[in-house]
Amino acid sequence: MPGPVPAAVASLETLFETKRGKVLPLPPGLARLYGCLRMPLPRLHPHVFSNFVSTLDGVVSLSVPGHASGGDISGSSAQDRVVMGLLRAIADVVIIGSGTLGVDRRHVWTAEAIFPALAKEYRQLGEALDKCSVPLNVIVSGGGEIDLSLPVFTSGKVQALIVTTTAGAKRLLKQKVPDSVEIRAIRRSANADRHGAGAIPAKAILDEVSRVSPGKLILVEGGPRLLGDFYTERLLDEQFLTLAPQIAGREIGDRRLSLVMGKAFAPRDPLWGKLIDLRRGGSHLFLRYSFP
Repeated sequence: MPGPVPAAVASLETLFETKRGKVLPLPPGLARLYGCLRMPLPRLHPHVFSNFVSTLDGVVSLSVPGHASGGDISGSSAQDRVVMGLLRAIADVVIIGSGTLGVDRRHVWTAEAIFPALAKEYRQLGEALDKCSVPLNVIVSGGGEIDLSLPVFTSGKVQALIVTTTAGAKRLLKQKVPDSVEIRAIRRSANADRHGAGAIPAKAILDEVSRVSPGKLILVEGGPRLLGDFYTERLLDEQFLTLAPQIAGREIGDRRLSLVMGKAFAPRDPLWGKLIDLRRGGSHLFLRYSFP
């Protein structure tokens, strides 16, 4: 996915930030573009954060073939891709759902893949944080209907973990499983009906991730239904959200997705976040909220 050279990307303007967490050692190029990035230092439990881009009217995917990616929402914003790469560079694990994989079938979830022009800086940041490799790519699929010949599994650029059900694992094992791929099956639990047939609880996903990766910074990139599960189980610590200056609109009964799908919180159990960081890039706003 080509991107402009860093010199052509305007720096983000910091409008508000809190002194929460440790200042990360961003290389000069990234520091110029983003500013100061602080992250908590997780000890006993992983720190789980998410990153999405949304239109002003809350649409995160147009759900139209050929126009279902985040680039259609952000207007292919280079600054948004810089931030996406930055968050992947500090993450030990990136979690996506099979729907997100279906939208970006040729993608691998690394910093370099989203913004190649900053590959050197992303790599330097990882080395400064004592991260010896790219993040573990975790794909969640209840049904296991995944093509194991896709680049995320066969390119050798990442290690991949597929979290699925026992039925999904049986389906996947009918294919040749690349050496870089591990499949973990979640047995149906007493809470399965609450999560929906074939659905996998977010806690179970994190449990399997912890068995494979010792990493403490876990990035959830979607989709909206998967993110909804993390919010429902109160396992999402922070939300990074790029607000794009676009009105996408919705027709009656259309399938355009919002940030969280399949779950309802307000008015009985609303989730309120606390704004801890705000930056501006042109008419785009880069928001960051913490959740208790």
